[in-house]
Amino acid sequence: MPQITGPAVLQLVLLLSAVPAQYFISRWCGTTAVQRYHATTRFLRMWREWRASYLNGTAWMDWANQQISKVKSWAGVGQEGEEAQGPLAVEMMMFDNDRGFFGASKDVRSPRPPYVFLRVGQVVMERKGHRIGVVVSWDPEMRAPKEWIEKMHSEAPAAENTPHYKVLFNGPGPSSLLVAYLPQTQLERMTGMRPDIPTLENYFTHFDGERFALQPWLKQIFPEDETEDD
Repeated sequence: MPQITGPAVLQLVLLLSAVPAQYFISRWCGTTAVQRYHATTRFLRMWREWRASYLNGTAWMDWANQQISKVKSWAGVGQEGEEAQGPLAVEMMMFDNDRGFFGASKDVRSPRPPYVFLRVGQVVMERKGHRIGVVVSWDPEMRAPKEWIEKMHSEAPAAENTPHYKVLFNGPGPSSLLVAYLPQTQLERMTGMRPDIPTLENYFTHFDGERFALQPWLKQIFPEDETEDD
């Protein structure tokens, strides 16, 4: 009995697949020269796309790194001893940080400067996008990382010297949250409106019909914000 080798098996498979392959190619490519030309062009384009994506090791590594970064950001996990860098670091600082950026300073805001018009707990509207939010902190002037200031206010350096407010807005999802750090000129106070925004209970005890009442810990930082000016 003759011995079947690997090359012989491969030749047999190719021979058996020749007829169905020829039938498939003729059906897919068409019968005229023009149809065959367009079919060949389409096939080559598909091959280039596959080679650049699914058959490209670098593309797969980039995709895997992106997924790992997403999981780390969702879970709040980082390498031990590694300092966060880039846009992700600034975005996380917007929620909270120990450097006093974006209204996160625990310094008592007293006495209250007369040029700070808005107060913690007030409902505001962002003038450009008309989003409704709630003020949870303010700084008498901008306090932010240098790279963020250069990116956001390179064409308006005067904004650095104006009061800035940390404002909570609803995100795109029903339970999502947006945090913004905005100059006073972009905000307008709203009354008679109670927005339903996630995490407000962490800052406020209740809504009194005009504004939100501060939690005791927040009142210690902004002792004069619940007293309206005459």
